[in-house]
Amino acid sequence: MLRIGAVVMNTSDNRRAAQFWREALHYAPRSANPDFLCPQRGEGVRLHLDEDDRTHLDLWVDSEEEQRSEIERLISLGATRVDWTYPDGADFVVLADSEGNLFCVVNTA
Repeated sequence: MLRIGAVVMNTSDNRRAAQFWREALHYAPRSANPDFLCPQRGEGVRLHLDEDDRTHLDLWVDSEEEQRSEIERLISLGATRVDWTYPDGADFVVLADSEGNLFCVVNTA
């Protein structure tokens, strides 16, 4: 099932932003990456801080098959594929909504 897994927020200073958002939301840094903040209790939407990327949603799915299916469904709803330079082994596909806002469909498997 497609779900919001993370909000990627563009920042000018990840360290300063992380301190603010950790305290504001009572989130904890993910041990592997202190710029990825997670709820301290239970499931919830992560906050990824990024000084280079645009603010956008990461929508998560649990398999490659589900990713393909959801991408086609979203396109049928009016989303469009975005011309993007992907790194090797990318687990995400970049789309734009009907207003041009970017979002990613991420295979978390």
